[in-house]
Amino acid sequence: MGSMACEAIGAADDLEVVARLGRDDSDRVADAAREAGAAVALELSVPSAAPAHVAALVAAGVHVVVGTTGWDADALDSLRGQVDAAPRGTGVLVAPNFAIGAVLLMRFAAVAAPFFESVEVVEMHHPAKVDAPSGTAVATARAVAASRRAAGVAPPPDATTTALDGARGAAVDGVVVHSLRLRGLTASQEVWLGSPGEVLELRHDATDRSSFMPGVLTGLRGVADHPGLTVGLEHYLELGAG
Repeated sequence: MGSMACEAIGAADDLEVVARLGRDDSDRVADAAREAGAAVALELSVPSAAPAHVAALVAAGVHVVVGTTGWDADALDSLRGQVDAAPRGTGVLVAPNFAIGAVLLMRFAAVAAPFFESVEVVEMHHPAKVDAPSGTAVATARAVAASRRAAGVAPPPDATTTALDGARGAAVDGVVVHSLRLRGLTASQEVWLGSPGEVLELRHDATDRSSFMPGVLTGLRGVADHPGLTVGLEHYLELGAG
């Protein structure tokens, strides 16, 4: 992902790669960014390294676009405090997914969720993915749950009283999320919504990491115009109300 992003940035007329750092460079990432004259940093390492990288860059006043997953509510609260304490105007984008189709799927699911009794999320990835559920699935479930709460919708019906551990997936804000890890997959997500007599299935498939590059470039180009912490690429896409 990082190598492909560097290629996409290098091919853009208005962007330039000035430094490349890895997961083991936490102690020098801010100095390297300053020395290279970087205006924006793209964080695509691993969940164990990303928070330290982002904290150092933010403290140095470098805008950051974050594609690394694993940011729970506590981590986002901590990052929000770091951004608030950073030099004025510093912007950070945390994007659970850079694929435009995946961002639209999350929006469509949130719009549809109040109209159905039941909703569950299934995310499917390659077996090298280290976190489960995916950041995209967690963000989708939270958006769906918030939409249903705002509409006063009752929790989805479920009469399960006995089950093997994990059989019903993980609950994210009351929305069940299932994770599959299969060789041959890249990244896919389904949102299933049901009411008596009908089922709506929303699905997005990323068959190649090249699908993420337009979103990456959109984030890099827009982060300086969005001071503070922004969670979700949809806020840069002018999708309108809903």
